[in-house]
Amino acid sequence: MSASPIKPDLPAAFGVARSFSGRRWRLAEPDDRAVQALALDARVSPALAALLLERGIAAPDAQDYLQPTLKRFLPEPRALKDMDKAVARVAAAIEAGEPVAVWGDYDVDGSTSAALLHQYLAALGQPPRVYIPDRMNEGYGPNAAGLLKLREEGHKLVVTVDCGAGAIAPLATAREAGIDVVVLDHHAVETPPPAYAHVNPNQPGDTSALGYLSAAGVTFLFLVALNRALRESGYFTRTGAAEPNLMEQVDLVGLATVADVVPLIGVNRAFVRAGLARLNMLSRPGFAALANVAQTSAPFTPYHLGYVFGPRINAGGRVGRSSLGVELLTTSDIAMSEHLARTLDRHNRERQALEKMILDEAIALAEPQANAPFILATSEGWHPGVVGIVAGRLKDRFSKSAFVAGFEGGYGRGSARSIPGVDIGLMVREARELKLIESGGGHAMAAGFGLSPEQVDGFRNFLSDRFARADAALAAMADLDIDAAVSPAGATLALCEEIAQAGPFGAGNAEPLIALPDVQVAFADVVGKDHVKLRLRGGDGAQLDAIAFRVVDRPLGQGLLASRGKRIHAAGRLQIDTWQGRKRVQLQLEDAAPAGV
Repeated sequence: MSASPIKPDLPAAFGVARSFSGRRWRLAEPDDRAVQALALDARVSPALAALLLERGIAAPDAQDYLQPTLKRFLPEPRALKDMDKAVARVAAAIEAGEPVAVWGDYDVDGSTSAALLHQYLAALGQPPRVYIPDRMNEGYGPNAAGLLKLREEGHKLVVTVDCGAGAIAPLATAREAGIDVVVLDHHAVETPPPAYAHVNPNQPGDTSALGYLSAAGVTFLFLVALNRALRESGYFTRTGAAEPNLMEQVDLVGLATVADVVPLIGVNRAFVRAGLARLNMLSRPGFAALANVAQTSAPFTPYHLGYVFGPRINAGGRVGRSSLGVELLTTSDIAMSEHLARTLDRHNRERQALEKMILDEAIALAEPQANAPFILATSEGWHPGVVGIVAGRLKDRFSKSAFVAGFEGGYGRGSARSIPGVDIGLMVREARELKLIESGGGHAMAAGFGLSPEQVDGFRNFLSDRFARADAALAAMADLDIDAAVSPAGATLALCEEIAQAGPFGAGNAEPLIALPDVQVAFADVVGKDHVKLRLRGGDGAQLDAIAFRVVDRPLGQGLLASRGKRIHAAGRLQIDTWQGRKRVQLQLEDAAPAGV
């Protein structure tokens, strides 16, 4: 089951050929007979049936799509190349009581993956040594000095998570030093690393078709296979050790799946559903402490994963101590959880201040590139811990892929964020292979790279050439695909609850865009620093509140504020807003256009 298919060329919906944001709107209206047939066969409402048809979901797949479970979707771990070899090596270490080291990345995916391994091995009485490199001093992934340090400590087995696939030289050094390295990763590579075992759905020769997994997803499958191997070998019976319950750890996988922006398809949808159900229990002290400092409570949604929990766990690797996230996710000490959560929350506020300063400068550099197919912004002194967030902000603001790098000491560390249909991870890897940049890797939607100041122009020229080949995807970004149209009176709680059945929403399974055609702007004003709050009135007098985030100084925000008392077509995502126990529907506005012109 895939995300919404690419729609054929359609006439402009509601006559919107150019919105306030400069986009053409399209609305594919499914055949009424097909809608009624799917509604009957799948036992869903016609509104939900229409949405399923838009996403290419047929009747036999509807219930699995609406209720994704791990029991139904969890793949066979052995489908992944090298899985058996990786499991055998770690199982042998467990049987022998051999110390294991886990080398993680400093982002959410790396931290949760390391926490998964730590929790499992700790449950067997063999907690591993967790090594998270310092972002500023060591950079991303395994390095020779760190691996040799682990060898000096007595570790002959190192498991890397969310990194290692591209660490050719460091892993060669480790092999020479007598270290067996098991790589659990998901970053695409063209050349496998010299590891003892390399479990990665995006490596040459892997036929699992699981390339959409996060690193935490790969790690979870590894633990499923490891647990099975220990059970079949009689380990639990022989030692009396209790078999760990992996479902207690699925909250970590759900968080990583959303935070790492991997496609919400297949088992990833089940990971997020199950992860949110587990997270709602707040049984993990770290999550309970984070919810407390963020002043939020269950029920949680993918929004909380991506914008509440994720940024705070990331904050340690960005502006604090890189291991803070793993420490928070693995401790059972309530007081320590609260201390770590407060520390991460403080670092997150520091990160936000840095981000604001750098974003203002990056926007100034990006504005002259508004007509280019991508954004490349670099400057001296930009903190490498926030360039990824700034790249994401530029991507959202300009609706195009963005590459951002900060230079210090003659070297730049950069991050990139992409639009759907443009694989920036592949571009960065190609640039690295051509020696146009010093380092780089990632996946389709997010990538990291390193380069010298002298390489910037060559990298820009290379990107210009590659983006010239991506015309179709870039042209599609000029269109806004509407899933359905309703009036303010029709934007009910019941409709929101129906739409939610098609979730979780995120990359690869976008939240439906709903249009409200020909509504009057009864109220519009600036709230916060740069948001626009609106009240939309239908022809029957029914009203719906709406908000457009971070748009005040953009054409959309200016168009909305200039439309007070006028009629517009509005498009966005319907949200249920809960305040003091009362639920109401609000439109998170994505775009708008004048009506009646």
